[in-house]
Amino acid sequence: MALNYLFIFFFLIAFVVGLIKLIFWGDMDVFPAMIDSTFSMAKTGFDISLGLTGVLTLWLGIMKIGENGGIVRVFSRLIGPFFNKLFPELPKSHPAHGSIMMNLAANMLGLDNAATPLGLKAMKEMQEANPDKDKASNAQIMFLVLNTSGLTIIPISIMVYRAQLGAANPSDIFIPILLATYFSTIAGLISVSVVQKIKLWDRTILAYLGGLTAIIVGIITYFSSLEKEQITTVSTVVSNVFLFGIIIAFILLAAKNKVNVYESFIDGAKEGFNIAVKIIPYLIAILVAIGVFRASGTMDLFVEGMRRLCVLLSVDPDFVEALPTAMMKPLSGSGARGMMVDAMTTHGADSFVGRLASTLQGATDTTFYIIAVYFGAVGIKNTRYAVTCGLIADLAGIIAAILIAYLFFH
Repeated sequence: MALNYLFIFFFLIAFVVGLIKLIFWGDMDVFPAMIDSTFSMAKTGFDISLGLTGVLTLWLGIMKIGENGGIVRVFSRLIGPFFNKLFPELPKSHPAHGSIMMNLAANMLGLDNAATPLGLKAMKEMQEANPDKDKASNAQIMFLVLNTSGLTIIPISIMVYRAQLGAANPSDIFIPILLATYFSTIAGLISVSVVQKIKLWDRTILAYLGGLTAIIVGIITYFSSLEKEQITTVSTVVSNVFLFGIIIAFILLAAKNKVNVYESFIDGAKEGFNIAVKIIPYLIAILVAIGVFRASGTMDLFVEGMRRLCVLLSVDPDFVEALPTAMMKPLSGSGARGMMVDAMTTHGADSFVGRLASTLQGATDTTFYIIAVYFGAVGIKNTRYAVTCGLIADLAGIIAAILIAYLFFH
């Protein structure tokens, strides 16, 4: 229902704003721009889905090798006690535990292309345990909010963009992003736990969260000890070695257990193709709505209003120029990426706005995109409170990113 209301909201607001601009401002281009946006975003949605086909085929094939080889059971034993507390509806040692862990690990390392198929695999496995196939289960909502909170340890893609746009030190946003995204994840976890009445003060949960916090502190300490120009190189190598190491581990374990690795890959790859085709209408629907909303100029009006409000309240308005990235991130990853690039191009990669936009880009993930794709892939129609908790995580990440950017860069 949430996506239904948002879909209607985007179109109605765009129409109203368009009418106002046409009648009172004489803007003759606004409605042609919105219509053009419907076609361009529909094509974009199809292109994204088509582009996902190869990635989904590859990674679901790899996951099938791991599943048949027993690696998923290994992961389930490692994180079973923690996930049993966070996902009490899933049976112990459920295969989704392994897929969830792999998805979150890929997200932490900034490996978006690998994370999506692993997330879709997890959603499909959780759907098998979902008694109401049209309504999101508690486990699916917890997973989705943790996913949309976007916990990122190594923001590779953002550092690459900063390097391309001439940043003197592309990795200077590494620690700010790590801190902001950590606050986002904790906010998302708490919000879902409150709704689902999960006791976060449980000894097991506290132990795992404490361990995660210790790891993050260790990573911050390690990277802080490196020369600035080394951070991008080291993080890139670590990410890719980790990813390829996973593939090798899956293959070796499957071979050891006398599993037909090739046939397992083909079986999983077939699932990837089917999922890629299935998500096309869901993705196009949400991207077209977002595109119309942007083309109407509503986003620009909001930013200008925020600037005037800051001036009125005697608040430093320097952060306002980066707000389009923050506002677009929950809606569209590519849109937010475009906003980030525009901010760095206009103000400079090493400007406060450029660095803040980069931090905002890494602070959260694309909530509505993930909801549309992940729930759409398994036919979920009632998302319940997933959007609300996802947006709480987004808001926490955005606020943290702004405050941290002021601390580091202003």
